[in-house]
Parts: sequence; C-alpha cells; structure tokens
Amino acid sequence: MPLLKNRLAQLSADTESRLLSGITRGIEKESLRVTPEGKLAHTPHPLALGSALTHPQITTDYSESLLEFITPPSNNADDVLQNLENIHRFTYHHIGDELLWANSMPCQLSGDSDIPVGQYGHSNVGQMKSIYRVGLGHRYGRLMQTIAGIHYNFSVPDELWQLLRDKESPDQSLQDFKTENYFSLIRNFRRHFWLLLYLFGASPSVCRSFVRDREHQLQPFGKDDHSLHMPNATSLRMGDLGYQSKAQDQLIVCYNDIRSYVETLRQALGKPYPDYEAIGLKDNNGNHLQLSPHLLQIENEFYSTVRPKRVTHSGETPLSALWERGVEYVEVRCVDLNPFQPLGIDREQMDFMDTFLLTCLLSQSPPTDNQEYHNILENQHRMVYHGRDPELMLCDNQGERSVLEWGRTLFKEMTPVATLLDSHHQSNRYTTTLEKLAKRLDNPELTPSARILKEMTETGQTYFKVAMNHAKQHREHFLSTELPKDIAEQYREMAAQSLQDQQEIEAVDQQPFDKFLADYYQQYNFPL
Repeated sequence: MPLLKNRLAQLSADTESRLLSGITRGIEKESLRVTPEGKLAHTPHPLALGSALTHPQITTDYSESLLEFITPPSNNADDVLQNLENIHRFTYHHIGDELLWANSMPCQLSGDSDIPVGQYGHSNVGQMKSIYRVGLGHRYGRLMQTIAGIHYNFSVPDELWQLLRDKESPDQSLQDFKTENYFSLIRNFRRHFWLLLYLFGASPSVCRSFVRDREHQLQPFGKDDHSLHMPNATSLRMGDLGYQSKAQDQLIVCYNDIRSYVETLRQALGKPYPDYEAIGLKDNNGNHLQLSPHLLQIENEFYSTVRPKRVTHSGETPLSALWERGVEYVEVRCVDLNPFQPLGIDREQMDFMDTFLLTCLLSQSPPTDNQEYHNILENQHRMVYHGRDPELMLCDNQGERSVLEWGRTLFKEMTPVATLLDSHHQSNRYTTTLEKLAKRLDNPELTPSARILKEMTETGQTYFKVAMNHAKQHREHFLSTELPKDIAEQYREMAAQSLQDQQEIEAVDQQPFDKFLADYYQQYNFPL
C-alpha cells in the first residue's frame, strides 16, 4: 500500500492533465456468425467486409465464422464504444440474414467437421495463419475455436511513466522502467483477475452439443435436456472447457521480468512434444497439419489471461519485438461477452477495467513464486465453477481467504484510484461504478452469470433459446439505424483497400512457404 499511496500523491500533485487523459484503451471483440436458425454459418468471410488478412478493424479469429472487431486505440472511452458500434452496424448491413451470436459459449454445433478454419488467401503469411489454426484443431479440437470473448488493451502515457521513473529510478531507461512496471501490473492482475470473472463472467451454461464426447463436471439444468451448467459458475469459457490445454500445464511461464517471460516461451517454441510429433508436420499429400510439432506453434498459442504486448513490424515475431523494444501495452483476455449489451461491453465495465488495471499498475507487486503460481490457477478453477457460492474460499499466501472479504479489500484499494480519476475528469463516474459493482459481492444475483440462469428459469427456455433471443434483439438494434453516409463510405473504402492490400502481398510473394516458415522461426534465435 505505501507505493500505491505515494504514487497517487504524485499523480494528484501533478497539474498536467494529460497524465490520466492519456490512458489508452482498445477493444478486440469476437462474435460468431450464425444462421437465422442459430447454426454456425458456413458462408465465407463476406467480401463486403474486406480482407480478413489486411483489414485493420474487421478480421476473423480462429474459425472463418468467428468475426473479430478491432477498435483503434483511443484515450477516449466513448470513442472506443462508438467505433465498436459503427463496426457492428456496418457488418450487420453486409451479412444478409445472419446474426452475430451474443454469448461467449457457442451456438448448436454438430462437431469438429462443422467448424470451418479461417482462410486468409494464398500468400505465405496468409497460409501461415490458416495452418496455425489447422494445427490448433488437431491439437485441441475445433470446438474451442468457436468460443468468443473480449480482449481489452490498456496502456498509460509516457508522461506518466516519466514522472514515476524520475522519482523512483532516475538512472533507469524509460523503456526498461515501463517494461518492469507493466510486468508488475501483470503479476497483480494475475493475483486478482478472479474478481473480473466474478463481476463480469457471463458463461455459466453451455449447449450440450459443446461437450459431446468430452469429459466434464457440468449438471443438467433442471429438466432441460439441452443445457448444462454449474449452479454457481461464472465463466465456463475460462475453465477447462475453454482455452485450457493439458499440454500447457507443464509450461510455467514466469512474469517476474521480461527475460524470464521471453526465455520460457522461447523454450516452448523449440521443445518437441510427443503428442504433437505423433500428428506429424504434413499429410501424405504434402499439406501442412501444423506449423511445428513443438509445445507451441507460435507464442499466441499460450493461453494466458493477460499478455504483455508490443506492436510488431511486418513479418516480425511478437516475442522478438517484445525483447527488442519492451512492453508497450497489456492485453486482458479473460472478459466474457455480456449478452445483455449489444456491444458485449459497456462504459461502466470499461471504467471499472481502467480503475482495476491502474490499481494493479500503481500498487506494490512482489515477485511470484511457485506456490503463488499454483494458487492463481486454483483460484481460477474455483471461481469458474463455484464463484457465486457465498461460502467460497480462495487461496492466498497465508492459506485460504473468503471471496467476500478479499473482494471488499480489493474494492477498498481501488477507491482512491477511482477518486483520482474522478477528480481528473471532474466527474463521479468512477467512484459510482465501484459502489454499484461492489454490490455484486453481497448480491451475486446481480452478476451476468446469475442473470442468465435466472432468465432460463423464468422463461423455461434452454441456454440456446435464451442466447438466440439476445442475438435477435441485438440484430434489431444494429439494423434499426443506418450508419451516417460518411462513416459507411469510410468502411467501404477500408474494405476495398484491404482487398487491394491482400492482392499486392500475394503478387510479390515468391518465396516457397517452407523457406518462409524457416526464416520466420529463425527470428526466435535472438541473443538473451
């Protein structure tokens, strides 16, 4: 707490408003395209949306049917939401009668063969993106590739870092100070992200089709044969049904400093894994089955709740960019889509995320040891399956601690940060948000996960039908208003430009793919 108090005092005393105005955030939001009957759409990525390879704001994630919307980074939260609104509206006017699934856990699925892999053209980089996804399918099954979520990108301006650096570590380079402190943020985030699962988790139930032929601990929902759930679950997406991997259980990634982080991931990229070697690199016709037989094909395959990030140059690996130039922002990856919101997220949640992340950044953050590493994983598991149980205990370094007591402590720690943000913005929105969301600790029925189960109970409808209702409501919302002509034209131009950019990449791409891939992997041999 002393570090948080001192840093808040520094920021309060500073008269330069750009320090907190410069907080930058961006959203990456995934949504499945589905048919009017709620089945996975098998149509290709719509041409009117441009190239999934090169469009800066509209692409696909793992499946061809899984759209991903990317807002430009902005220090104005309302602008971020407006951009996301515009992307949704433009998309809805170009996908015919299809809908965007409003929930994180998918619609009715027939199995792996029903799920199309993302296609990005015949350039080397396009082929690499598709083969990576084919490899994921062989490793984990394609069902995982239909789960959707929100990634929340967050950074603070260099002026803020400079103020803290000059006071605390004047002999350290600004980039090294930033990198060190972004890793401090990440360690604190990992200790406390269970609170985000509690407050915002919105996947307590799934369609039975999602776990067909898989081991699970889910229970039937009353007499409903189609839906499975856990009574106090928060975010099944973040449990062992989602992006978890037994192979990666052996991968202990250290966040105590950038060297440890880069070294651990780089080892995984070069470490053969027997089960993946058994898949093979190519089939009998010479088609790639995966990019490599190693524990990770690329660093993005490591499924973490938060990542240190750096914008990369064309063709550059994320890991070498991070090591070369340090951390630029963090990417939060544990946020479910909120089906009660057309955009999947709202301003209130963004204000909370900013307060939470800023508290993680400004607070003391000791190194993580092996015991705490295992505590973090155990807390995630408990919160996913039993988070709304008022008797739930979580693990900390002293033993066990109740969710309610720990949650109240975290809200108390965030309060002075929210007060500072309010003072800066001449509002009371941040403290009001904390007060409102703190009520969810004592009233778990206010959480999105509880509201979904309540809606299923009150309507007597399956998870699928309740989710379908939300998707239809959101479709009406976005189609009820036309985009302003100038904005619609901007998106048409972006789409056209992206298609042209893809053609240009393919026109000059003469290198054999295997040589391209070898050169790409060669980049990981940088000296540490």
